[in-house]
Amino acid sequence: MMSSLLPISTTLSAFPSTTTQRAFKARTNQTQGFRVSCNNAQDEQNDNKIILPESQKLVLPNVDRRNLLVGLGGLYTAANLPAALAAPITSPDITSICKDANSGIGDIVGAVRTRKCCPPSLGKTIKPFVFPTETTVRKRWPAHAGTKKQVDDYRRAIQAMRDLPDDHPHSFVSQAKIHCAYCNGGYTQVDSGFPEIDIQIHNSWLFFPFHRWYLYFYERILGKLINEPSFALPFWKWDDPAGMPIPEMFVAETVDGQPNSLYDVYRDSRHLPPAVVDLDFDGKDKNIPDQQQRACNLATVYRDLVRNGGDTLSFFGGEYVAGDKPVANGAKSVGSVEAGSHTAVHRWVGDTTQPNNEDMGNFYSAGYDPVFYCHHANVDRTWKLWKDLGLPGHVEPTSPDWLNASYVFYDENQELVRVYNKDCVDIGKLKYTFLENSKEVFPWRKSRPAKRSTTDQVVSTGDVPTVDQLKFPVSLENILKVRVKRPAVNRSKEDKATANEILLVNGIKFDSDKFVKFDVFVNDKVKDGVFTTPCDPEYAGGFAQIPHNDMKKMSMSSAGRFGLTELLEDTNTEGEEYATVTLVPRVGCEDLTIDEISIKLIPLA
Repeated sequence: MMSSLLPISTTLSAFPSTTTQRAFKARTNQTQGFRVSCNNAQDEQNDNKIILPESQKLVLPNVDRRNLLVGLGGLYTAANLPAALAAPITSPDITSICKDANSGIGDIVGAVRTRKCCPPSLGKTIKPFVFPTETTVRKRWPAHAGTKKQVDDYRRAIQAMRDLPDDHPHSFVSQAKIHCAYCNGGYTQVDSGFPEIDIQIHNSWLFFPFHRWYLYFYERILGKLINEPSFALPFWKWDDPAGMPIPEMFVAETVDGQPNSLYDVYRDSRHLPPAVVDLDFDGKDKNIPDQQQRACNLATVYRDLVRNGGDTLSFFGGEYVAGDKPVANGAKSVGSVEAGSHTAVHRWVGDTTQPNNEDMGNFYSAGYDPVFYCHHANVDRTWKLWKDLGLPGHVEPTSPDWLNASYVFYDENQELVRVYNKDCVDIGKLKYTFLENSKEVFPWRKSRPAKRSTTDQVVSTGDVPTVDQLKFPVSLENILKVRVKRPAVNRSKEDKATANEILLVNGIKFDSDKFVKFDVFVNDKVKDGVFTTPCDPEYAGGFAQIPHNDMKKMSMSSAGRFGLTELLEDTNTEGEEYATVTLVPRVGCEDLTIDEISIKLIPLA
């Protein structure tokens, strides 16, 4: 049984004045032909002006930050844009500047959902977000332990959403399309001065805040549809052993002789209850006992929130600012939860018999499965759980380019609203919280992998090359094992409290038309006959990606970050000068290459 786990044995003065001014003027004049609707109110005289929120202006008199970026567009590429001129990602007017989804759908001919993901236009201008003023706090509930009223209200609300015409902004189809538009190339960075570059809210620090806003409005729309001010979403509590199967309320095709509004036909039939979700799913079922799968899942959650989420960027994902391309964005890293349990659940639920693993297995179609919102409610909850741990480094980004990144949604009153990352950090201000069905310590908190017994280990790892002996980029068509020099050994408790030791796997390039996953093991020195699994301390984590391609193959670039501080303790290897890193390809890695493998100390805030 164990063998099925696939074991492993500027400043402005820096610019030349005359030339820059001419180029700046020419570029700016060329760009004023389009209209950007991101101000609070517009009239006909303002049609050709670009009006920016104050938060996006440079602290320079009479200089508009976006115009400056646009003006420099002919001088600087996204790769060498001066850091001082970086700007937050700004979603445009989603009803007037939107195009058919053009990425992430490998088999467009066979696609079972539409690529026309633009929202309907009601001819409204974008309003600023106002925090809710009601006293009622919506209490999101664990889907496996909901009351009859909670489940009935949820079914009734989703049915009311399904009953709306598809072209209504609150309809089930319109809400599903939101994810497609933001994740599959519906919008570009036109409001940031880069009209040719798509916006992608995955694989970066936008992942958590975007989905939080998405669910915030979704929840409020559902509540209004059934006139229930306290209506709250369920969350799929896959971090609790009792909640790991797909919640039962989603499974039946009919309920009391009526269609079940929570049912979706495009799900993997092998993974319906009582099957236990695999939070480290690589496309193949491990066929291990449920008890062992639950234990591995808890270890995965612990790894996502503690070991690999030990600092801001490791948890949220790498910086993503105006001018960054969403596909080939250098060494930007994907956050621990996003690359881990989040992606695993998407692929585990998606129907492998469909051309693009619809619905949950592909970004463009995921919103058509009600399970998606239940899953992401728990992903949103992991942000709160991570913050509530109160550990050093567990703080949200403080960069203005994260705080002022913005999106546009229809609210429950069918008004277009612009929202910012900075306004969703405190869910208390958004008037919702999460109900916990136990006062006990969360089980994953007690799921740090057990320390490896020295009797199961061997002294030598064999003839393993060091990083400097490899010629990068290296292929991951086969298992790759390499020794990486550490920045320090035998660090004190005080040292560990100020910096995390992180394994960085940078410049991961792969064909973006595939589901890709490889696993990372560190200091795996077990004896022959002892198998190393995702439940064990040597497992640093996995790198997984859902397809991000269009109709042709594209090379996507990303990076992974893996926490080593606890792992080295638990594998009895704190005193070793080199760490032995083993990368194991699981799926889609035939053309995958890696540019750099290193270990660094990352200071904690």
